[in-house]
Amino acid sequence: MEGILYLLQQLKAMVTPIGISDIIDILIMAFIIYKLIMLIRRTSSGAVAKGVLLFLVALWISSFGLNTVNFLLGKLVEWGGVALVVIFQPEIRRFLEQMGRTSLGQVFTHAEERNELDSAITQTVEAYTALSKSKTGALMVFERKNMLEDAIKTGTALDCSVSAELLKNIFWNKAPLHDGAVIVRGGRIVGAGCMLPMSGNVNLSRELGMRHRAGIGASEHTDAVVAIVSEETGSISVAVGGTLKRHLAPETLERLLRNELLPEKEQTETPARSKLLNLLRGGKGEKQNDEKTH
Repeated sequence: MEGILYLLQQLKAMVTPIGISDIIDILIMAFIIYKLIMLIRRTSSGAVAKGVLLFLVALWISSFGLNTVNFLLGKLVEWGGVALVVIFQPEIRRFLEQMGRTSLGQVFTHAEERNELDSAITQTVEAYTALSKSKTGALMVFERKNMLEDAIKTGTALDCSVSAELLKNIFWNKAPLHDGAVIVRGGRIVGAGCMLPMSGNVNLSRELGMRHRAGIGASEHTDAVVAIVSEETGSISVAVGGTLKRHLAPETLERLLRNELLPEKEQTETPARSKLLNLLRGGKGEKQNDEKTH
């Protein structure tokens, strides 16, 4: 019995009481790890992260008597930190930018982003209806989880709301950015005149031009939704997951974009939350609703 009491006393002495600073420390580390995981999941860096994990497992296995392999892997580890910084440079930069923009007002950012995306879909359908009638080619990419930073770098970086008039001006056949794609992130245009990867599918119809093949290619490499207007026929198409849906009516385009970009659970918003968001915006939302009713 004395031995058990002595052991309990020793364990009690070893356990450090958790204070407020420890809780704050745990929360900060959990937040940083969560953000890093989300950034990796939303980009193509997930494959690189898996490769790093396999490398570490191989290093651990080599410690059991595999001296030569362990020596080589150990030398690689010495430069591994620099290599990881170079490989994950875009993700690290994006993470720091998000940390710098973080504020208490961002509690409602997700709801505001959905409203912007809803407006972007409406404006896109309006623009595509006009572009289809005038047989003006157009290519728009709606980003989802996979970021398109590499594609944005090939064009002109922007940060503006989506409007029908702006899209019609961008895709006007004498405009400098009309040949590339417009990329939309969270309901806002983040790039125009961007180059997309071509589809490697050899079974595509010969009727499809470069714009359609680029749209299909983007949907093959990422989870983006790509909307296309044919310059030759004026027909509207949408590419999702490498599959092209052609000859869509404007109503069908709007329904498809909403189904893909605004799932049903995100389209419905509780009245209390809507009112609170409108109050935070200074009644802007209520004015817009009144204009719609009139």
